[in-house]
Amino acid sequence: MDVHILGWIGLAIVVIALITTDIVGHVRKPHAPSMKEATAWTLGYVALAVAFGVAIWAIYGPSFAIQFYSGYMMEWSLSLDNLFVFVIIMSSFRVPREFQQKALLAGIILALIFRAFFIVVGVTLVNRFTWMFFFFGAWLLWTAYSQAREGASEEQEEEEVEENRFVRFVRRIFPVTDGYIGDRFFYRHSGRTSVTPLFLVVLALGSADLMFALDSIPAILGLTTESYLVFACNAFALLGLRQLFFLIDGLLEKLVFLNYGLAVILGFIGIKLVLHAMHENSVPFINGGQPIHSVPEIGIPISLGVIAGTLIITVITSLIHSRRQKTRS
Repeated sequence: MDVHILGWIGLAIVVIALITTDIVGHVRKPHAPSMKEATAWTLGYVALAVAFGVAIWAIYGPSFAIQFYSGYMMEWSLSLDNLFVFVIIMSSFRVPREFQQKALLAGIILALIFRAFFIVVGVTLVNRFTWMFFFFGAWLLWTAYSQAREGASEEQEEEEVEENRFVRFVRRIFPVTDGYIGDRFFYRHSGRTSVTPLFLVVLALGSADLMFALDSIPAILGLTTESYLVFACNAFALLGLRQLFFLIDGLLEKLVFLNYGLAVILGFIGIKLVLHAMHENSVPFINGGQPIHSVPEIGIPISLGVIAGTLIITVITSLIHSRRQKTRS
């Protein structure tokens, strides 16, 4: 996929335009978005991603378009897991509802910067050292097992989250105000500048997403190694995350089988990466230490079908289970 510099410029313009629209249209006037507003903007972001895929189809062909749609759907599904943590962070810091949009947008921008770095490193590694697919595949299989184990656990998550080391480090270095000062990140008083709890929330959101990137970047590299598509998938999924937060904030607890669904998706992609690595690299003690070309490789259309099917089944079964539990109670 040979992307002209104008393609990168166009994608950058779209991302900057979306961020600017959020800042000017939503964050500048703090408010808690209504369900109608959150639904409209969420559908708008999804429609924009679909349109981008159509443009990829028209310019580069159906193969790359399917890679984009597969990667976008996977990133979108993994972002649901992010939202669980985001909800807990907001609750733990007791962020006023009207200030949550600004904190989420700033955290997402920080996450985009972090992920851009991971994308560059990840794509470089897999293009130069194809054996890295063994490592990424094994990591995703372990992550899938962890997701399934978490879903099987009967213990309920705590409603508070312990501040990570980075946030605690910032607290030790910079003075922090006792409470929120409107929606400000910094507050200067009597010649002294302090950070507000809202700034710590942004750091907590950004650093939490950094941990999620360790799973999502290897996973999407199992679907496409085109850096342009990888960044586009992450950008559209993350930028739509803010309104999605307000749309399904109250519905997250009903997605009781989400961990199992994510485990299936991550496990499937992990197997796909391992099979690809066996096809391209020598395997010690197997086949005389030569690549196993007879190993089947899983195509992108199949990947798209598995991801979409898993998401649909996960949502439907979760809602049915939640309704039955509500009826019994």
